[in-house]
Amino acid sequence: MSPLPEADPATRAFFTTWLDTFSSYVREVDYASARPLFHPEVLAFGTHRDVIAGIDTWKSAQWDNVWPRTADFRFNLEATRVLAANDASMAIVIAPWTSTGFHKDGEKFDRPGRATMVFHKSDAGWLCVHSHMSLNRGVPQDSHANRPVKAS
Repeated sequence: MSPLPEADPATRAFFTTWLDTFSSYVREVDYASARPLFHPEVLAFGTHRDVIAGIDTWKSAQWDNVWPRTADFRFNLEATRVLAANDASMAIVIAPWTSTGFHKDGEKFDRPGRATMVFHKSDAGWLCVHSHMSLNRGVPQDSHANRPVKAS
């Protein structure tokens, strides 16, 4: 059997930078800056929802329920895997992440999870066309911070 189609170093570097950039937008609750990273008709699902079609629906169904209510979101870039199609038209990123959740009383708890993201490359560059982000088993789903949204 052939090995997994690991991305070349330049492609891997692009996607680890992408993850770092996206995670900074999550930490800042900056929806406006995050939107252009995704195809407008992105298909997504995660802890709070089944399949969601479109960036606007995803933002209201998932991002609004998570980003302002958590803190410290970061991908583990060292543990991230990047797979790429031979023709460089698609890539898949598999990445664990960490964040901080908050109980109703304000007490913090570790909130780790994992993500699989599918990217398509067109003349305009790489856009995420599918995202699945979910919490690890046993992690409380609800978090109760109330951080302000920087930009919608």
